[in-house]
Amino acid sequence: MRRHTLDVKKLKEPTYFSEISAQQFRIEAEKYTIRALNPDDGGDFDMTKTTQKEVVFAGLPSEEIITVQDKLLELGIYPERLELGTLATIGGMVNYLKFKQTKTPLLLLEIGEELTQSFIVSADGLDISRPIPSGIAAMIPVVQKELGLKDEESAKKLFYSNTFDFTSMGGNLIKKLLKELQSSIGFYEVQTGQSIGNVLCTQLPASLGWLGTTMAGALGVTPLKMDMQPWLESLNIKLAEGVSPNPPDERWAGLFALMASYNPTDGVQPVTTEKK
Repeated sequence: MRRHTLDVKKLKEPTYFSEISAQQFRIEAEKYTIRALNPDDGGDFDMTKTTQKEVVFAGLPSEEIITVQDKLLELGIYPERLELGTLATIGGMVNYLKFKQTKTPLLLLEIGEELTQSFIVSADGLDISRPIPSGIAAMIPVVQKELGLKDEESAKKLFYSNTFDFTSMGGNLIKKLLKELQSSIGFYEVQTGQSIGNVLCTQLPASLGWLGTTMAGALGVTPLKMDMQPWLESLNIKLAEGVSPNPPDERWAGLFALMASYNPTDGVQPVTTEKK
């Protein structure tokens, strides 16, 4: 997921998007399945609107799609479609901020092993997207050093085990990632005059959920605590009796975001029944 500012004079050139992929994203476009979208509502980017400069490129390697499809078929699962969870989550957060009439932008983080996807979203859409080449793997050597463990494998097992309180060393663990985030946020605030209001980390395992709170504290903001029930009702997502989304697990944001339709063609939200 990358937001990009286009040169409208080149939009009619058939190779322009491929050039962006190669020069800006460092990928071979022919090996990827990519869709160009509007950053405000996620709709398809219209090449005929030559005054539109901003676009979001969403996609993944075509080989990964084939691999996922093959695994699903092996399990006897035949889905109607595959969706990008990141794309749905961004749409969900934009919709949530609109629903809550929130004026301040949200820092949305997907912290992975080797890479962190960083997004700044507002009620108006996706403002900034940036991949940061630092993730949980970069924290493991710090754990090993701080605790004097014999190797990184031991540090990794302990880090994920949920049997040790790492909050006291949280600042050191996120130091590298924090520096990159502060750079992005500072640039955004200078450009827009807006300050980040909250942080939401959607893909951390339960044992590492504290990282979101640590990150928010280091940035001087608060973690986003979603008020799920009224938001889901506004999207016509109905939960089974006895199922309560409050207090929510941050990972639920992406799950529920996949269930909703944010721009229905007829303006009416379809009813989704979620059972558990």
